Amino acid sequence: MSRRLLASYLTLAAFVLCVLAIPLAVTFRGSERRALIRNIERDAMTLAATAADTLRDNPDATSIPALVSLVRAGKIPADERIVVVRKDGPSTGPAIFDTANLNQTPNPAQVSPDFATAGREEIQQAFDGRNAIGTRHSNDLGTDLLYVAVPVWSKGKVLGATRITFPTKFVDARVRRVWILLVALSAFVLAIATLVGLRFARSIAGPLARLERASVAAGEGDLSVRAPVAGPAEVKSLATRFNQMVSRLEDLVREREAFVADASHQLRTPLAAMRLRLENLEADASGTDRANLEAAVAEVDRLNRMVDGLLVLSRPTSNDNVQLIDVEELVAERVQLWTALAEEQGVAVNGEMVVETEGAPRLTIAAVPGRLEQVIDNLIENALEATPHGSVSVRAARHGRTGVEIHVVDSGRGMNEQERSRAFDRFWRSERNAADGTGLGLAIVRRLVEADNGTITLHEAPGGGLDVQIRYPGATLTDEPNGTHRPGGPAPVTGSPAQ
Repeated sequence: MSRRLLASYLTLAAFVLCVLAIPLAVTFRGSERRALIRNIERDAMTLAATAADTLRDNPDATSIPALVSLVRAGKIPADERIVVVRKDGPSTGPAIFDTANLNQTPNPAQVSPDFATAGREEIQQAFDGRNAIGTRHSNDLGTDLLYVAVPVWSKGKVLGATRITFPTKFVDARVRRVWILLVALSAFVLAIATLVGLRFARSIAGPLARLERASVAAGEGDLSVRAPVAGPAEVKSLATRFNQMVSRLEDLVREREAFVADASHQLRTPLAAMRLRLENLEADASGTDRANLEAAVAEVDRLNRMVDGLLVLSRPTSNDNVQLIDVEELVAERVQLWTALAEEQGVAVNGEMVVETEGAPRLTIAAVPGRLEQVIDNLIENALEATPHGSVSVRAARHGRTGVEIHVVDSGRGMNEQERSRAFDRFWRSERNAADGTGLGLAIVRRLVEADNGTITLHEAPGGGLDVQIRYPGATLTDEPNGTHRPGGPAPVTGSPAQ
């Protein structure tokens, strides 16, 4: 956003500079040209008045001594070429004075007879009594010339013409210097505008960027985030409204969690009392009544598990106690714990560690102690419920350079694609795999995994069943190499985890 704001500032500044500088440069160029024309025209008229006496008094004159004296006295600019041409007389046609031949001998300032006046349009115009002004290109000099031709008057009669030419390169050089100065000044102004615009852009874009980061954090579930109230008044007002909204949402979420926790806690006592009464009645019941009481006790147990799940979901997930967790040791411990129960059910539970090279760091993650144990316990329990016979495998492997990937794979009934897409919804249970579960197990697992910055997905296992895949960002544990395993852990084997 800062770049877009800065680009808009610079575009506006460049437009203003163009609107001001280009007309100024064009105006200056025209002013310089008009000033040069006025000066040359004034000089031409002055010289014409000086030449008028010679042409009137001496029609056959071959030079104008007064002009020669002016030139040699340095009173006429060296870059001007002055030509005086007689209109009538014995020498009609050729010019009688030319500063280009001033140093020639024996007759200085006289132009050679091949000076063609008939083809000079400005000379003919002056002979007609009119001033002629214009520009032409000189092939001999290789530059453009500004010319002014004025008639030489005497007693109301045109005796000849005075013509002055001056190279335009000197005016062009002055104009070019002014243009370069304007360009340099424009570049300096743009540089200042860039610095000032960058500061203004950051003063707007900076608070907006921080507000955006705060909104992203709030959208990801961190309702404790607050946007800094800084920047222009409009941005401050927006940040204040955002903070108020997030604060209200945080209060609502806390009230909801507190209500769920309080309700769940309060339900425990009547549920325990109900179960006790049902068990007392069950002792004296028989037949159909006993079966109904056993079903009622099972429902009460399911309600107890649901209350426990709601309590877990209502607790805030804090990361204040993050530690390095040795995944290899933890998986080995949980597999060993569930092995006895699984054998009674006729299901084999095994753990497997997949390593790349000997001596690599052990599989570790940064997590709050207790969460990963609860995740694996829930997944193994669900796998055993879905697998009346077969096997359950818990596999841990390296993911990327430092990450850890855990798979809990069973050979049970599995889930289709639609069921896997809804499996993490709270209170959802598959109709095809309906059991006495609460529908909170996988929701609790996902909450615990995401609290430690992990991700969990469900896949179809090879050969049927379900493959639960968990990925955590890694952490390095340097006290033991991968080849050294603590007692009770499974031996490392090389292979690939199930996908």
